[in-house]
Amino acid sequence: MHTNTATQHSYQNRDDRVSAAALLNFFGITDEWGLSSRDQMILLGNPAKSSFYRMKEFADGKINKPIRLSQDTLERVSYVMGIYKALNILLPNPKRAADWIKKPNAAPLFNGQSALDIMLNGRVTDLSDVRRFLDGERGH
Repeated sequence: MHTNTATQHSYQNRDDRVSAAALLNFFGITDEWGLSSRDQMILLGNPAKSSFYRMKEFADGKINKPIRLSQDTLERVSYVMGIYKALNILLPNPKRAADWIKKPNAAPLFNGQSALDIMLNGRVTDLSDVRRFLDGERGH
């Protein structure tokens, strides 16, 4: 079993712990969804390439120096995590959940586009809209 170095450290600073957990969750989710690095960058708010690859190396356990995420990035990751959670409640099969985000959707929010298409517009509100849609489908 591969143990990520981020989980082996007990960071003293709460912000470092929150950022570490956010990165591990974000890359785990987006890898499960089969997203490209480019898609991941857009969902994170288009950080500089060097920052993005440091985040990815951290999540892969290749570096253990904590990375502090901005409030905007943490908000984006929070929405991705909420979307993931809602999808896995609605569609408990991980493959079906991952496929759903890429399938065209006739609901008014999507207008024939996929949830991923909407999320890749790059705005926080797009992530929020998809999350709200899924929460509505769950009855929350």
